[in-house]
Amino acid sequence: MSSPTVTAKGAATHEAILDRAYEIARADGLEGLSIAPLAQAVGMSKSGVFAHFGSREGLQLAVLECAAERFGTAVLIPALAQARGLPRLRAIMHNWFDQVRSDAGGCVLLGAAIEFDDREGSVRDRVLANDRRWRAELRRAIEQAVDAGHLRAGDSGLYAFELYALALAVHHDAGLYGFDAAQRQGLAAVERWFSAHAP
Repeated sequence: MSSPTVTAKGAATHEAILDRAYEIARADGLEGLSIAPLAQAVGMSKSGVFAHFGSREGLQLAVLECAAERFGTAVLIPALAQARGLPRLRAIMHNWFDQVRSDAGGCVLLGAAIEFDDREGSVRDRVLANDRRWRAELRRAIEQAVDAGHLRAGDSGLYAFELYALALAVHHDAGLYGFDAAQRQGLAAVERWFSAHAP
């Protein structure tokens, strides 16, 4: 077997393990991840799974990075096709709410923030880094909307906090009251926020 074929097969196996681990983490959190049950779920030996991630912590970190990439691909990347300013910021919020539907089985990123907010270590560091990275993107979109004259100048960090809070409320209500009702409220709240911060 040629080296490129071996490499491609190894990458495909890695992705298959990661996909299964991601689904487990959605349902049971990062703490629900364990090498032995994961190996059984993907039909591999423990040593085979271990070889891909090195440790349970390595697996958790890989799942976190996977979750962050999937979130960015679903929420931010499509929004970048919109014009800078309110069209892009609105698209980000709409995409974010749509992502709540996709996360109906559980959001890895939010779950990890709850699980690891009071712990030390590399997993919490990655949770924090992912969150800071996303807030920076949100602030950038807000600042572009201010620069375009679509929003009143203000504290972009506070603006991001407020919009983040609306997304968290949609996540919360989607599980208790159903996604459609939560999305409807969330979209209305976002438009009220835009109006309240108009120039």
